Amino acid sequence: MKTINFYKKRYIYFSISICILIIGIAAAFVNGIKLDIQFQGGTILKYTYEGTINAEEAGKLIEDTLGKPANCQQQTTVAKEEQMLIISLANNESITSQEQETVTSVLTKTYPDTNLDLSESLSVEPFTGARFFRNGLIAILLSFALILVYVGFRFRKIGGFSAGIMAIIALLHDAFVVTVTFIIFKIPLNDSFIAAILTIIGFSINDTIVIYDRIRENKVIMGNKTSTEVLVNTSIQQSMSRSINTNIAVFVSITIVYIFSYIYNIQSIKDFALPMMFGTISGCYSTICIAGPLWIMWKNHEEKVRLRKA
Repeated sequence: MKTINFYKKRYIYFSISICILIIGIAAAFVNGIKLDIQFQGGTILKYTYEGTINAEEAGKLIEDTLGKPANCQQQTTVAKEEQMLIISLANNESITSQEQETVTSVLTKTYPDTNLDLSESLSVEPFTGARFFRNGLIAILLSFALILVYVGFRFRKIGGFSAGIMAIIALLHDAFVVTVTFIIFKIPLNDSFIAAILTIIGFSINDTIVIYDRIRENKVIMGNKTSTEVLVNTSIQQSMSRSINTNIAVFVSITIVYIFSYIYNIQSIKDFALPMMFGTISGCYSTICIAGPLWIMWKNHEEKVRLRKA
């Protein structure tokens, strides 16, 4: 079977990634980057109700009443099959008890036949949200650092730390794709954002390590005289079907989860599953088309420097 030259097509792959970068930046300017209550601070009010409530209309009503931005979502609980109206007031400060009573009063008067009842109230102070956001970013950065150390040690015989750095660049690519998904679909950054990025990092680095393992094995089989380009291209092609099949299985599973959450209108799961779907595709793509070709470029650069010194 003819070996696919991934390195030769590297600029096509890099151009695709640059386009994603540009789209993400443009989306950030158009839609803005929204922080949810967990990161920004504010209040979440959950009401059970019967009948029909227009969530968009309710959100506008609360905004006019309090003078604060309000995001209303409807959800059906699976266990009790109750209809819930979830109101998020992310405004760097929690609302007072009087404001909470005002919201309940306004909604009750507007929708008198729905048996509206406040079931839960959650407030997050701004400093708590900021600390949570900071700790989430620290967790992501720490995972990058530990991956670099692990890859550098495990693959030290093939230039471990350079391989680790290229793997980190591919992971940053995946993390950016997940972030862009949140921005484009106007999903506020919340705990699902941190969870999705950490999960994608785990899936993506697993694929990359499989390819690095194959490179290490093939270096022994093919010998030191084999060029880095041939070695890596061969290793990627030998591992590609496994990587694609694994990611297809993950994508299908996440898609089923998203469909389930969409049917039952479970917003927290939708906020996690949708970015995961795009992140899974990105993880497979970056492993095959980004990490390997970048590492070949680095090794070729090292060889040129060595020859110049010689």
